[in-house]
Amino acid sequence: MAIRMAILAAALLALALSHGAMASDPSLLQDFCVADKLSQVRVNGLACKDAKDIVAEDFFFSGLHMAGNTSNKQGAAVTAVNVAQIPGLNTMGISLVRIDYAPYGLNPHHTHPRSTEILTVLEGSLYVGFVTSNPDNKMFTKVLQKGDVFVFPKGLIHFQFNYGPTPAVVLAALSSQNPGVITIANSVFGSTPSIPNAILAKAFQVEKETVDMMQAQF
Repeated sequence: MAIRMAILAAALLALALSHGAMASDPSLLQDFCVADKLSQVRVNGLACKDAKDIVAEDFFFSGLHMAGNTSNKQGAAVTAVNVAQIPGLNTMGISLVRIDYAPYGLNPHHTHPRSTEILTVLEGSLYVGFVTSNPDNKMFTKVLQKGDVFVFPKGLIHFQFNYGPTPAVVLAALSSQNPGVITIANSVFGSTPSIPNAILAKAFQVEKETVDMMQAQF
């Protein structure tokens, strides 16, 4: 009997630890922890505002009805609604973005290191996809129409391309108050200081002149 109880206790502990390991953001220990952006305390997330200073506006954002400015090289604009815009999202483990795409606009290959993303098309159509990790590097793609939903797993490189002649709009939810974004081309060719071109030339198996040309774009 004692052995069975010990095994059960160990199993429950393993389950609890695995749940914590899988969680994107720390779990709430109170109703909410509105971010105090003026606090000098450094924690994993943001310090909590004093409860007596919390107001309804701490849980509110207005602006997702407005289209983003897609007049850029990629033809896409991301309007983020995370803990930086809504302090009440602190410790909630969720955020939102609106993405606008000009005709043939691209949200280039990127990854969210702290978040899974679920996206739904509000207007237009998109060609979307993600690539699995090494060694398979398998690409999963889909053409989405208005009302369709697609999931990008946490940490995997993904993209969205508006292959049509009309604008497109999506809303996407992310499983972190601060999902982060690493745009692959910007990080590799536009880092500060620059990655030595000899290293990039070897990594991509191209001439140094090609690397110089790529770095000049960023």
